[in-house]
Amino acid sequence: MKIPDTLEGALILSLIDFLLSFVVIAGIGAVLSLFPLLNRLGRLDDRDLRKGE
Repeated sequence: MKIPDTLEGALILSLIDFLLSFVVIAGIGAVLSLFPLLNRLGRLDDRDLRKGE
């Protein structure tokens, strides 16, 4: 699909860029929301640390 080199084409590209920015921001948010889950999976208790002594 070709986008014409006109004002209409520029507006179409701007709209596509605008929508894709939401997709990228949502993807970053999804990755950041996984960090607490990873923190719970890798939690260490004092008992676990004392076993290694």
